Amino acid sequence: MQSRRNFLRNSSLLSASLLISPSLFGESFSFDKHKVGLQLYTVRDAMAKDPAGTLSRVAEIGYKEVEAATYTGTELFYGMNVADFSSQLKKNGLTMPSGHYALGTSGAGAPRGTILNDWEKAVEDAVKVGQKYMVCAYLTPEERKTIDDYKQVAEHFNKAGETCKKAGIQFCYHNHNFEFPEIDGQVPYYVLLNNTDKELVKMEVDLYWITKAGYDPVELFAKHPKRFPLWHVKDMDKTEKKSFTEVGNGVIDFKKIFSKATQSGMQHFFVEQDVSSDPMASIATSYKYIESSLIKKLS
Repeated sequence: MQSRRNFLRNSSLLSASLLISPSLFGESFSFDKHKVGLQLYTVRDAMAKDPAGTLSRVAEIGYKEVEAATYTGTELFYGMNVADFSSQLKKNGLTMPSGHYALGTSGAGAPRGTILNDWEKAVEDAVKVGQKYMVCAYLTPEERKTIDDYKQVAEHFNKAGETCKKAGIQFCYHNHNFEFPEIDGQVPYYVLLNNTDKELVKMEVDLYWITKAGYDPVELFAKHPKRFPLWHVKDMDKTEKKSFTEVGNGVIDFKKIFSKATQSGMQHFFVEQDVSSDPMASIATSYKYIESSLIKKLS
């Protein structure tokens, strides 16, 4: 059996075409060949109880791609090994171009499959399941207290991105809104952007959180073109609480944002709604809006 190091080295040779593929370097997004994706965190409770049945329902709604929200800590995809999970995806006509991971910690007893613990195994499994992107989904409060913390995180991201690149995968970071309030006169999100290699570390922009932080994603795309290959498409309701709602039911101007998809470098987008009383109904509503009001009008 080949070692993980040999696996990654061999993967880098076999996937050389991926490394120079336009899809990793900002090829124009084609709306006439769209594949609407879903971040499975939206249906996390259903995935925990019945992953096979949930994937089937997601596919029935019309989704063609999914993004995983679990792997860290178990090194399994929703309780399944790579072969079994890949089989479930194929059975439902789904692909999984991206998955979420944690920064984590190192040392005995630390959760495995994180950036800082057994990352090579995580990359190996991502390759086997067909991922092209691996995303750090969140930074805990302990990981982001100071600007120096963010600079240290940037170093970790660069190293993680190097490992990903050898296997033909693009590393990304997913924002919330905590990266935008200034610390010591600096915006942490910009610290991450400016202290990471723009080829090794790209961004998965969460359109809800960046809007809630008071920033315009279109302006961000203009300042950092081709840096945002992945998007989370979620809407903000019209109440004072600015809560999550179905795409098209809130205040975010998705038509304006989607018109800048090529400038941003977007290759895949995933519907996500963190909180919903009926997640399946919510993702169906979001899918219908994207199909009728975004895809067909921008194709």
